[in-house]
Amino acid sequence: MKIRHSIATASVVATGFFAAAASAQDAATVAFLMPDQASTRYEEHDFPGFKAAMEELCPDCEIVYQNANADASLQQQQINSVIAQGAKIIVLDPVDSAAAAGLVQIAHSQDVKVIAYDRPIPDVPADYYVSFDNKGIGEAIAQSLVDHLKAEGVPEGAGVLQINGSPTDAAAGLIRDGIDVALDGSEYETLAEYDTPDWAPSKAQEWAAGQISRFGDEIIGIVAANDGTAGGAIAALKAAGADPLPPVTGNDATIAALQLIISGDQYNTISKPSEIVARAAAEVTATFLKGETPEAKTTLYDTPSELFVPAVVTRENIKSEIFDKGIQTPEEVCTGDYAEGCRELGILQ
Repeated sequence: MKIRHSIATASVVATGFFAAAASAQDAATVAFLMPDQASTRYEEHDFPGFKAAMEELCPDCEIVYQNANADASLQQQQINSVIAQGAKIIVLDPVDSAAAAGLVQIAHSQDVKVIAYDRPIPDVPADYYVSFDNKGIGEAIAQSLVDHLKAEGVPEGAGVLQINGSPTDAAAGLIRDGIDVALDGSEYETLAEYDTPDWAPSKAQEWAAGQISRFGDEIIGIVAANDGTAGGAIAALKAAGADPLPPVTGNDATIAALQLIISGDQYNTISKPSEIVARAAAEVTATFLKGETPEAKTTLYDTPSELFVPAVVTRENIKSEIFDKGIQTPEEVCTGDYAEGCRELGILQ
């Protein structure tokens, strides 16, 4: 396997040579372009999952991986670069979903197909879109919180905060829409709402701190759109001396979030192993390389799509959803002070 590092573009290039795997297409260059490094998922899960699947489906393909580090201009440079390198397919998770329309047009002008990945591209249809059901994710985490508040006897009219993702991310907009469905149909009031620039946990923490000063004990829950923003909100609550903490939602099932759920500091997250979507993107890529048209399971933004439905994780089902399914291991999560909670939940004996 060939690996090439580039500091300027944060890129890795890998080629797989698994002769035993069946391949119906000749060697081709495929680009896998991810949006940022604020989340570790791209290097730890998405790219390894895509690369492993491509090694099986197209062992002679060259896979070019680059990460734009939340810089839309850099991502455009990367698009131009991989096209110049002869990429036939670009799997693109855009930094800016609106700006990505121009990237699709650039690729199509060079007869390069674009598979939108994780975040949709609303304004110009890509050739395919693979993701988890982002609107469903937003509705699921918020409805889980609403159901919990009702079960705990929290009275009607009590207030929650809503922390959304990046305003330039169309997937964040879909998550927000799903959250709105659950909260608008509930007995509870949204006290304030925030779109978090670049999904930055520090920005979410800063905003949450201001709202805690403003509303204090009126805050009976926080719907955060992912685990990073949830962590920021929890840090703000702890800094303000909140005890007990109101329930906080999340999404992504990061190790840090799983630990916070085990300790009781975070209420829920979403288990969505990125390898599932990465595998689907590889299968669509292989189909295109064969000159065939992949089947559309649904359509979103006039783009043939496949959307996966994830599971909500709380303390009640974290053992069965995360550990029994092998998504994470006790050795990775049940460290230090979290070991006691893992034993309480039956994760450790």
